[in-house]
Amino acid sequence: MALSRVCWARTALWGSVVTPGPFVTRRLQLGRSGFAWGAPWSSKLHLSPKADVKSLISYVVTKTKAINGKYHRFLNRHFPRFYILYTIFMKGFQMLWADAKKARRIKTNMWKHNIKFHQLSYREMEHLRQFRRDIAKCLFLGIISIPPFANYLVFLLMYLFPRQLLIKHFWTPKQQTDFLDIYHGLRKQSHSEILSNLERVIPLISDPGLRWHLTDLCTKIQNGTHPAVHEILALRECFCNHPLGMNQLQTLQMKALSRAMLLTPHLPPPFLKHRLKTHTTVIHQLDRALAKLGIGQLTAQEVKSACYLRGLNSTHIAEDRCRTWLGEWLQISCSLKEAELSLLLHNVVLLSTNYLGTRR
Repeated sequence: MALSRVCWARTALWGSVVTPGPFVTRRLQLGRSGFAWGAPWSSKLHLSPKADVKSLISYVVTKTKAINGKYHRFLNRHFPRFYILYTIFMKGFQMLWADAKKARRIKTNMWKHNIKFHQLSYREMEHLRQFRRDIAKCLFLGIISIPPFANYLVFLLMYLFPRQLLIKHFWTPKQQTDFLDIYHGLRKQSHSEILSNLERVIPLISDPGLRWHLTDLCTKIQNGTHPAVHEILALRECFCNHPLGMNQLQTLQMKALSRAMLLTPHLPPPFLKHRLKTHTTVIHQLDRALAKLGIGQLTAQEVKSACYLRGLNSTHIAEDRCRTWLGEWLQISCSLKEAELSLLLHNVVLLSTNYLGTRR
């Protein structure tokens, strides 16, 4: 009896009499491969720890998106006005974060390859310039939020004064147009003062021919005529030395030019001079990079932004007109040397005041 039982067991194991099941076959394959007999493995436990983590993360992300979608629908249904503000702020933070990551990549590349600012491409230079201004505005909000419970007051101030406290990422499309018009109106208020200061210093110019050219140019602009490029370039020598050179500008003229460039005029004269010179140098470097790239490579929004930075209110001007004006600006800018940058600074007024009847 014992011998027959052993024979039956051997036959059952090796498949002579009984067909082995998947579990027995699996055990035998493992045994032949050198593994010890053990508890059967479950097919549900074959995932690696990394796969388990990925599936968990995927589940959490899916659930979070579903909850977020329900939350958005709830806000849109019950608080539509608040939902608009909420959406603008969320998109604004996303755009600001994307700008920060791009700026970090550019700075890292500059550090690794020892690249200077003026050696960057036009779009990289413009991105860094705009991002620095945006961060300066955000930094001010961060500072006034430091005192306890001041953050609640800051939210109220941002709601009441979005133009002064927020960057363009947090403006509605209508606010962007309205605020740009307001800013341009503020800088146009200084145009007449700048032209008057130019007329006031004409007798101090030693060259009679340059005196006549500057007088004629100021008269044309005040009468509503848009000057030609060659008429402005004819005055290059006027803006190299006293009284219109960058280092010889009077305080009243520097304050007026600061307002025309949307820079604060409430600084001591040495700081005003340094800031105007730095700002004009950056624009000159941008112009050289843009001339290398070509105006035709810019999108419509990039063209309008470039014109607005250089003094033209491009929000209500057609794209082709903006490209024409930007071409005239680049003709002047790329013809100037570093010692003649005072002319480029005054060009914000000279070239933009009467373009297509923009003088009001």
